[in-house]
Amino acid sequence: MRRLEDPIPHIFHAHHIQQNEDIPFWLELASEQGDPILELGCGTGRVLVSLAQAGYRTFGLDREAGMLAFLRDNHSPDILSRVHVFLADLAAFHLGRQFPLILLPCNTLSTLSVKTRRESLELINQHLSAGGLFAASLPNPDQLASLPIYGETEVEETINHPLSGNPLQISSEWEKTGNNFLLRWHYDHLYPDGQVERLTIETCHDLMPAETYLAEIRAAGMIPRALFGDYDRSDYKSTSPHLIVISQKILI
Repeated sequence: MRRLEDPIPHIFHAHHIQQNEDIPFWLELASEQGDPILELGCGTGRVLVSLAQAGYRTFGLDREAGMLAFLRDNHSPDILSRVHVFLADLAAFHLGRQFPLILLPCNTLSTLSVKTRRESLELINQHLSAGGLFAASLPNPDQLASLPIYGETEVEETINHPLSGNPLQISSEWEKTGNNFLLRWHYDHLYPDGQVERLTIETCHDLMPAETYLAEIRAAGMIPRALFGDYDRSDYKSTSPHLIVISQKILI
């Protein structure tokens, strides 16, 4: 079996670049607020680059150097001229400027510990300009809490491995433990000789109710202005697939 270079950024990008139902939502917010725009947890740039392609000046922050290296190495100089990325933790970033719009998409907020989340929200508020908006999307905790304790492994799709071109079978499973929802993504690299190389990525989401997230946002100095249950801006309900929160910096 031939070992490839670190496959995680490549596989992450190949899997998630196909998921673009949220892009019009972020673009609409950008048109309302203007730039510069800061995206937290930008990864390989799925959202960030979409904003840059629309002409917005963007700033991205991520704690994974490999993700940012992929972003820099796989986009044109024209796009990169509107994209500025920083290697930093969400609970410890200081960019020395403020933004009319800060985004935390891609289900990141609910993966943070309580301490990290509160520290991050305080920094987000500090980096918002007067009247600026903070928008975050996460899986609806009420909907996740209603699921059974275990979800059996289910094949989601098969794509080409971004490095070898061999089939890459993507499956998922989940379990609930206490107040956490543990999601496992399995990426099975299928070699021509029949061997299988599995990469598993785990993500743990906090199942605390929506009101707790809103209380933390208020405590950080922002006011929740809108709650949506999906990217079509439909009202949030306990059965919605997402919890999308739009908050505004308190004007003093």
